[in-house]
Amino acid sequence: MSLQNERAAEVLNRLHSAANSQKAGLVAAGLSMIRDKLFRRPGSQNAEVERIKDLYVPVTRKQGEFLYIVARSCGAKRIVEFGTSFGISTIYLAAAVTDNGGGVVFGTELEPLKVRAAQGNIDEAAFTSVVDILEGDALQTLRSVDGPIDMVLLDGYKNGYLDVLKMLAPRLRPGSVVIADNLFTFRHALKPYRQFVRDPNNGFHSVTLMLGDGTEYSVRL
Repeated sequence: MSLQNERAAEVLNRLHSAANSQKAGLVAAGLSMIRDKLFRRPGSQNAEVERIKDLYVPVTRKQGEFLYIVARSCGAKRIVEFGTSFGISTIYLAAAVTDNGGGVVFGTELEPLKVRAAQGNIDEAAFTSVVDILEGDALQTLRSVDGPIDMVLLDGYKNGYLDVLKMLAPRLRPGSVVIADNLFTFRHALKPYRQFVRDPNNGFHSVTLMLGDGTEYSVRL
């Protein structure tokens, strides 16, 4: 199993340790978002990127293992990730694609410094050949990704989840999986997304899992 190879394991250990050391920073970023809402300051994707440009905001080990298992179980060979950050979740997905016989994980990241850091981590973990990180606005960069897409991870700008999913939907194969993180923490912002994937008229069947701070698991019908 690719997750157990020495290089990938060492990189994940280092990244999870670094992420765990940033808990105070994550709390501060969260409080900053709450203040913006209280004072009705307009939010934007660029402002959000700037707020967390030095923070990992990663999936946990348990979530990473879950992503790996889901990708393996659906035989995913073409995966789209909205919000790569420093590349922790990307490594779990890349390991699954590798163990599925090869393919590509298309990462997306708006912050250039994170793109370079993520690419370095992925190279170090020996998954360079199965990862393509697209720098810039995902609604633009993902237009070049052809289908069929087997799996999508949504873990970037929360107000962008629904727009990204709607853009990718025509390229999702039947039986493909969409995983969306942070359903509980961003309950209000993600309400339109949750309503969309729970409406069978939109071509999905969806359920919220008690994983992390709320994980929406959706299957393309």
